[in-house]
Amino acid sequence: MGFHLPFIFAILSLAVVALANHAAQPAPQLYWNSVLPNTQMPRSISELLHPDSTNEENIVNAVGNGKGKPEIFPLRNRNYVQSHYGVLNRNYVQSHYKKRPPPPENIPFANRKKYALGSPPSDNQLLHYRELAIFFFEKDMRPGATMKFQFPRNSNTATFLPRESAQLIPFSSNKLPEIFNHFSVKPTSVEAKTIKQTIEACEASGIKGEEKYCATSLESMVDFSTSKLGTRNVEAISTEVLERGATMSMHNYTTMPGLKKLAGDKVVVCHKENYPYAVFFCHAIKQTAAYVLSLKADDGEKVKAVTICHLDTSEWNPEHFSFQILNVKPGTVPICHFISTDAVAWVPKHKSA
Repeated sequence: MGFHLPFIFAILSLAVVALANHAAQPAPQLYWNSVLPNTQMPRSISELLHPDSTNEENIVNAVGNGKGKPEIFPLRNRNYVQSHYGVLNRNYVQSHYKKRPPPPENIPFANRKKYALGSPPSDNQLLHYRELAIFFFEKDMRPGATMKFQFPRNSNTATFLPRESAQLIPFSSNKLPEIFNHFSVKPTSVEAKTIKQTIEACEASGIKGEEKYCATSLESMVDFSTSKLGTRNVEAISTEVLERGATMSMHNYTTMPGLKKLAGDKVVVCHKENYPYAVFFCHAIKQTAAYVLSLKADDGEKVKAVTICHLDTSEWNPEHFSFQILNVKPGTVPICHFISTDAVAWVPKHKSA
């Protein structure tokens, strides 16, 4: 039997192309593909795998020689600082809350340790926030219900480092001078203050029943989430704006038919933090339900909104903003909220029948 050279050459060509594509993939993506071959990667993660060449080169150089470039620090983005700086800065929230309330999407996470804002809102502020879907009840997700909210564009552009590279950079409050020096950040700067606050929030103890972890790489986020769910057969899902409307302002959304409840009563949610490279604050809380809700705005904007409902709030601070908005007490009723477009919810997949 003779050799079919054209066929053999075709097979070899396909193999070469496959190897080239494999080599071109970032290390975090290769890890995802090997550990989660049947899990689709959400946009909130895939967008952080392919930075522009300048950003990637500068970050790698920072890892290699300890000389970070200030211009690549995401907090140099003034709009990012203005819209997100209040998330982990309790003093900022306390001193500015009466003048300019923090953006709605930041409120649930203003103080993760106690689930409470720094200072109580005024009656006028409560009236204002009660008009918005910052927190809501499960019944508010019924088809035809209306919610007022805003899903802003992601402005935190910090990208993932491979785990091997991230492990070379200290991430501890005991190593702050070394971290500041590594990224060429002055200890008295806004960037240094934000680095410190992010690390301290990561090191703070969680509430009862909460398992928390700050993932400094995609690989470590995958490992934490799958270990807490007890399976690698998982879904990773984020809120997505499917079609932008005519304006970028607050919208009145109508809930559409097709509410989907995700599997399991334990969810791992990972929130993107303020840091020079991608760091996610992940926490697993029992007695939590996750839903995917379809929303359509009055100007045509369409959103796939991932919604988290906390079924047991008995351990929350009684002064938590949600209780004041909804006029309920801890542990009496499930409380729901959307997750932002740069957060990721991890849940087990539904078992096949």
